[in-house]
Amino acid sequence: MRNLLTYAVFIIGVVVIGTSIGLITLPGAWYVSLEKPWFTPPNWVFGPVWTTLYVLIGWVGARKWLHGGAAGLWWAQMAANFLWSPVFFALQMPLAGLIVIIVMWLLITAFIGKEWRSDRLSAVLFLPYLAWVSLATALNGAIVVLN
Repeated sequence: MRNLLTYAVFIIGVVVIGTSIGLITLPGAWYVSLEKPWFTPPNWVFGPVWTTLYVLIGWVGARKWLHGGAAGLWWAQMAANFLWSPVFFALQMPLAGLIVIIVMWLLITAFIGKEWRSDRLSAVLFLPYLAWVSLATALNGAIVVLN
């Protein structure tokens, strides 16, 4: 029962915090006015993708809480994740956002590398997250270059 509660707290916590930050920092007219690269996904994709990823991230966070491992890297990537939207959208600072997302990408990669042998499931659950953040990093970088 304790484990189930831990998973619920982590998953719900990550989804609620991530969604709240997203709602508080909605892209708005500034983002719409930016020149974007050809590979920019349609706006409707972001909500479902991030919700799914937040469930996976929360699941992995609960595993680290319960079983140990690279918990420090998990918390660090989470901090970078929650920082990116306020920097990029609220402060309207794409270059600073690029720095944040590169740090996030490095932390996610380090987490996967650290967990690959000891907790393969957590590492594998982070692969879609790494793929999406790779796309987001390229998108952020392209926005910096184009604008």
